[in-house]
Amino acid sequence: MDFTAGCIENCLQNEPPFCTAACPFGLDVKDFIGKLQKGNFQTAYKAYMNTVGFPGIVAALCPEPCKGVCPRSECGGAIDLRSLERAALAHARNLEPASYNVPPKRKTVGIIGAGISGLACTLRMVTRGYEVTLFEKTGRIGGHLNDLLPPERFLPDIERQFMHETYELKLDTEIRSLDDLAFDAIYVATGAGGSEFGLVPDPGGAFASNRPGVFLGGSLTGRDTMGALADGLRASHALERFLKVGSMNHPVETITTKLKVDASRITPVSAVVPAEGQVFTPEEAIAEAKRCLLCACDACYRACDLMHYFRKFPKRIAEEIHLSVYPGTLDGNGTLATRLMSTCNQCGLCKEVCPEGIDTGDLFLQGHRAMHAQGAMPWAWHRFFLEDLTFANGEASLSRGGPSGHYLFFPGCQLGASDPRYVKESYRFLRTHWPDTALLLGCCGAPAEWAGDEPRRDEVSAWIRSQWEAFGKPTFVLACPSCRLMFGRHLPEIPTTTLYELLLEHASIPALPESETVSVFDPCAARHDSSVQQAVRHLAEKAGFELQPLPMEGELAQCCSWGGQVAVAHPPYAQFMVKDRTSQADRPYLAYCSNCRDIFAKAGKPVRHILDVVFGLNGPERTPPTLTERRLRRMALKRELLAEFWNETLPAEEPSMDLNISPELKRKLSDAYLLEADIAAVVEHCERTGRKVEDPATGHFFGHLVIGPMTYWVEYRPDPGDGFELLNAYAHRMAIEEA
Repeated sequence: MDFTAGCIENCLQNEPPFCTAACPFGLDVKDFIGKLQKGNFQTAYKAYMNTVGFPGIVAALCPEPCKGVCPRSECGGAIDLRSLERAALAHARNLEPASYNVPPKRKTVGIIGAGISGLACTLRMVTRGYEVTLFEKTGRIGGHLNDLLPPERFLPDIERQFMHETYELKLDTEIRSLDDLAFDAIYVATGAGGSEFGLVPDPGGAFASNRPGVFLGGSLTGRDTMGALADGLRASHALERFLKVGSMNHPVETITTKLKVDASRITPVSAVVPAEGQVFTPEEAIAEAKRCLLCACDACYRACDLMHYFRKFPKRIAEEIHLSVYPGTLDGNGTLATRLMSTCNQCGLCKEVCPEGIDTGDLFLQGHRAMHAQGAMPWAWHRFFLEDLTFANGEASLSRGGPSGHYLFFPGCQLGASDPRYVKESYRFLRTHWPDTALLLGCCGAPAEWAGDEPRRDEVSAWIRSQWEAFGKPTFVLACPSCRLMFGRHLPEIPTTTLYELLLEHASIPALPESETVSVFDPCAARHDSSVQQAVRHLAEKAGFELQPLPMEGELAQCCSWGGQVAVAHPPYAQFMVKDRTSQADRPYLAYCSNCRDIFAKAGKPVRHILDVVFGLNGPERTPPTLTERRLRRMALKRELLAEFWNETLPAEEPSMDLNISPELKRKLSDAYLLEADIAAVVEHCERTGRKVEDPATGHFFGHLVIGPMTYWVEYRPDPGDGFELLNAYAHRMAIEEA
């Protein structure tokens, strides 16, 4: 698999802005403007001078083609780039060019015509150390510049740029035949209507003629003033190529752009008008420069948390993934982007905002799968979630109902973990309206998808497919947006609807005691599921909520931080995401993904699940369960459903060790993705085997136990009442070898 090929080649990241593409000199406007925005007039002037050759002349005569393509044209007026160029000249500390001690070249160059194009070519060739002779048939330099500007306007600029250079100028010298000249290379710039010496342009190279070593350009070839000047600068590259390698096929330099800018997203800002005179003051120039959008294709970078958090664009990401999957190290161990791959939420927003439809998230997923297949992806980042998948489709799974039902309710693995009543009340509703509705508790396989474990994901899909067939191929009623997305990708043959659409059509919604304004937070998995988006909003409105939109919702929905299950791979990044999401509005949120609801609630954001509203359950301040509580709630849900709907009971659970844990420590364990049952197993092991160490000063016991690939450590003491009190616990995600 080649991670640098395919759609990533269409990335527009490095496309020049519209103004640069329109500029005859190809001025790096973003660099120039960026310097002015910081008030760096000297460096801005240097960049401008190095590009255009004669900055005073260009600033005076440029017809400003950039204005015609500026996206700000209809949003406050195009950037006044020429006035900014003049401001750079006016406020730079030193206008003199740098002086370089360049060794002389043993090649001679003849330039015919001392107009703007010939002068420009002469400037570039002499600064590179070539011996140049400039011929002019009249008694003055400048050519048609003399018709456009008074000499006192343009001659000082020319003199300044040549102040450190030496060349031979021959005025009043008309060249009638090239055969009279003996130079290693010649540039013919005789101006509009000037002599072509019988030369014919050769399309095989820039400025090339049909005579080896002779080049044509400027107004002679139909260029306007700025084009003629630019020709002279660029022709110097063609001449130098010929002088070095004898080739006339220097490539034609053209600047085009595929850049796309959504004008509807541009905030209008009025143009700055000089208060006095025609030149911006430094403050005015900075203000006008700051109006510039610095046009770039960075929609993905601005929208994607991962890209701007790690300061990486898609092309850089593709390179790092490639180097990880195909490492160049001797041991073949590519780890450059493993953490980065595990930090992508797989939300799909990058593709949504990209004008080329590039799915960088899929690039991450491909890399993740390749690394998993090689056994090179760190197991620690996904172990908890894959074991939770095993639990959901094993011990906590439940399959009940007849084979002839119209519907089968599949709530997903996290809805009941958040609050078992979400599932019980929903199933009661479905059974009330469709009594033969079957039930399947389990996981759709998203954790395996996010871990890059395709065999495990396919195994889950096969299990769900077999259940569907056993139930007579009913329509699945889904409550989890991630399940809906997974079914669409990997089980397209199974017909689905959502719980929320059925609730909207058939449920009686209790009214709020008084009106409340909230914002619906769309989960990223539902970005293209407009039917469920609208169903949830209509349910909220029926309950009496006033809805205010969030900056990013619907097709631009952002991940709450659960997707991809990145919190283990990069906790600070997950925290950054949660802080951003919860701060987008001061209003309470209304969620229809239980993960969104619980993550925001943990961060202190007032939030309800739409099922809280429909069934009159929790208020916006409910504390989310710990990971251990989520496991216990799923088992309780299974027991309660079996008892209520099928009059069945499960065998009694074996009593566990009496281990007292404070609420604060419970939350700490949950944040570290440690289950209390595993910690209790460590304490039980220490007590049963005596493998523990006592601190005589405190009476605390310390011990450890390797469970699977992890090593758990505990600090505990006998509880004054009964059992033991856990004082602290942590784990190393590695197995310690013991004698």
